[in-house]
Amino acid sequence: MSNDALSIARDLVRCPSVTPADAGALRVLENLLKVAGFDVHRVTFSEPGAADIDNLYARIGTSGPHIAFAGHTDVVPPGDEAAWTHGAFSGEVKDGFLYGRGAVDMKGGIACSVAAVLGYLAANDGPPGKDGKGSISFLITGDEEDVAVNGTVKLMQWAAARGEKFDHCIVGEPSNVAEMGDTIKIGRRGSQSGTLFVDGVQGHVAYPHRAANPIPDIAALITALVSEPLDNGNAQFQPSNLEFTSVDVGNTASNVIPGQARAKFNIRFNDHHTQETLRALVEARLAKAAGNRMRARIVWEPSNADAFVTRPGPFTDLVVAAIEQVTGRKPDLNTGGGTSDARFIKNYCPVIEFGLVGQTMHQIDERTPVSDLDKLTRIYRGVLDRYFA
Repeated sequence: MSNDALSIARDLVRCPSVTPADAGALRVLENLLKVAGFDVHRVTFSEPGAADIDNLYARIGTSGPHIAFAGHTDVVPPGDEAAWTHGAFSGEVKDGFLYGRGAVDMKGGIACSVAAVLGYLAANDGPPGKDGKGSISFLITGDEEDVAVNGTVKLMQWAAARGEKFDHCIVGEPSNVAEMGDTIKIGRRGSQSGTLFVDGVQGHVAYPHRAANPIPDIAALITALVSEPLDNGNAQFQPSNLEFTSVDVGNTASNVIPGQARAKFNIRFNDHHTQETLRALVEARLAKAAGNRMRARIVWEPSNADAFVTRPGPFTDLVVAAIEQVTGRKPDLNTGGGTSDARFIKNYCPVIEFGLVGQTMHQIDERTPVSDLDKLTRIYRGVLDRYFA
């Protein structure tokens, strides 16, 4: 069994682990880590209405400092497999690129972290850290691409109940925008969705005085809710953004005034807000705009995505130094993009995201340059050398 990043990544890509299937991906990692001396646990979590998910936790070392690498082996569906230049789960290498679903998001990143750790352990002939004082662990889940209820959130709870304490964590999500080393994610905006309902009175279009059309009202309320900024952002975050994504009245007839209109929206918010304060702010603006004339309300969807940020400091400086040594670039410390499992890990330790270039993630012909796998492995190795120095 080869320990280089490309070989590990190909073995992982060849496992068709579309959420919630594991398809052998965790077994690939388990076998590698057990041989290297890790204490490996496979943990399955259940939730009513959701698929059971198998997760992996592995640790070597028994003392601090303790650095963890986190990631997910599940992938999104390949789409039209006939449209792929190379098989979606072939792990084919062609013209310097590794092809396959998960090559970028994020089996390639996991492979690089495993290769870097195994190389570090081999070079230091034993557990991590000076005089064997230190620990390295892996937190790997299988449901990040779906509802994310039986993966990292529960794996962190399980680890904490065992007395596991983490000092820092790197999530191998594809953080880079265009080139290796251009971006570290030091935080993420929160996400909150909801539906705006406006009630009217259904009636015949020829007799509008007997009805109350909710469409003009919901149009006015949509305008009111998006016209005023939620905040101005700050040094770490761009301004929060409320975006309406659909408007519907459920009406198939052209001669009927609908009785209700509804509009779905999503808010990506920064650390000026919590979910509670954000909801209160939007509700207050709705009440002001609606007054006593409109019957309007918001139904909020459950959310587990709060905004968070890992403030720049010694740990981010250490990672930046490792990136600069390999790529010659000083990365941007960024909080943009969607959510990730880092939102669960931040409750236990400082966490950043750094992985491959994300340009082809979730696309047909998802692929990564083999040279980027090598660079990321060397960057992770540089992080470990500095962390345990």
